Amino acid sequence: MPHSTPAGVRLLPWTGPDDQPCYLLTDRDGGYVSRYADEVEALQLGMGVGLLEHARDLIDDPKADARQLRFLSAQLSAALRDAVRVAESRGGRLGDDVPREGTGAE
Repeated sequence: MPHSTPAGVRLLPWTGPDDQPCYLLTDRDGGYVSRYADEVEALQLGMGVGLLEHARDLIDDPKADARQLRFLSAQLSAALRDAVRVAESRGGRLGDDVPREGTGAE
């Protein structure tokens, strides 16, 4: 579910207890945590790309069973959740003066 990120705060690519969003209040300009978050985002997006390639193969395989397809669905769901979080984080860092499509800002 999309979260509203306050100005000057970075949504991190991981969650805390009870799947709550984590934010970075300082260190926005290339500090250790910010660089680590960049690395995690890149890893998450790269894993999503690899999973999509695997999904194409599995979906095209007539021998794939329901268990395999359910597992694939769960993994795709997790990858999509990560990609949405990365997009929200990066969008939040664009600045409040940049209108975003689909937000009602004109």
